Amino acid sequence: MNKTVKIIIGIVVLILLLVVLKYFKDANSKTIEEYEVEEPFYTSINTKAVATGKLNPEEEIELKPQISGIIDEILVEEGDRVEKGDLIAKIRVVPNEQSLVSASSQIKTAQLSFSNAETLYNRNKSLFEKGVISQQDFENSELTFNQAKETLKQAQNNYQIIKRGSISGGSSANTNIIAQISGTILEIPVREGDQVIESNNFNEGTTIATVADMSQMIFEGKVDEAEVGKLSEGREIKVVLGAIKDKDFPAKLIFIAPKGVEENGAVQFTIKANVTIDEGTNVRAGYSANAEIDIESKDSVFAIREALLQYNRITEKPFVEVLEAEGKYKKVDVVLGISDGINVEITEGLKKEDKIKIWNKTSDEEKVEVRPGPPAH
Repeated sequence: MNKTVKIIIGIVVLILLLVVLKYFKDANSKTIEEYEVEEPFYTSINTKAVATGKLNPEEEIELKPQISGIIDEILVEEGDRVEKGDLIAKIRVVPNEQSLVSASSQIKTAQLSFSNAETLYNRNKSLFEKGVISQQDFENSELTFNQAKETLKQAQNNYQIIKRGSISGGSSANTNIIAQISGTILEIPVREGDQVIESNNFNEGTTIATVADMSQMIFEGKVDEAEVGKLSEGREIKVVLGAIKDKDFPAKLIFIAPKGVEENGAVQFTIKANVTIDEGTNVRAGYSANAEIDIESKDSVFAIREALLQYNRITEKPFVEVLEAEGKYKKVDVVLGISDGINVEITEGLKKEDKIKIWNKTSDEEKVEVRPGPPAH
């Protein structure tokens, strides 16, 4: 019996020994997980602000009528080039009957006053020549006659304006819509036969056409409050048009809004810049555009790729993992400088010969402790 127990115990011990040996063999034969590494380098870093907006003409006006009526003729089309003083459209006046009758009555009343004043003037002139009345009496009758003549002329002119829209019907008539600047016809929102309303103190009037000088374009966009404090008027920027690829247009900042507007939880400030357009480049009003504004630039800065950074979940401080021995890395806290979103300046924490872990094979434990953070500024 004792012999049997000893045999069983020996077998169990042997099995346990084999298990232990196998465990140490597997542990020692396990391959070390390898990571790729990168070294810091020197480069130039430019930080930029990007403003989104549109390209619009600097000078754009709307042509509105000075008298109500109906569009009788439109002499241009959208896209046509016009010069200052060119005739754009003609308006046919449809007079108000009540106003026309009232104007006609004023003419008759003025005619009666004129006839009476003329009679008195002729009689007093004859008496004055004979020495019957004084010179002052004659001059008073002459003044009354001249005033009556002017009143009659004004009444006749008012009647013509109400009936025809102008006195003479010439090129300066209210019924003629004239280009006030040289430029391109951007829009004609009316058609022949449409009724239009005059522009006055109580009504802005119907727009007949929109004319703009396409040789002078302006970029209007918005920048975030985090960047607006770094901008200044007169700074040179670059404008990129969505419709024209692979080409930048030089521009100069001319306006930065003193007050921001909140949009989607962020405060945005309006900026404007004069854009220089090449003579051979055909641009259109309303093109979407982006303005690239250089904020800060440094040459020969000590930097790494921003993708190598990791951020402590608790302290939010950046660090990298530096190769210490084969398969072993240590965490090194770093101090950041400027960044362009790809490369970031390192002001403290690293040396030129350090080999930084590319952490694209992070372990489960590391995933809990660290996470990617925001780009440095």
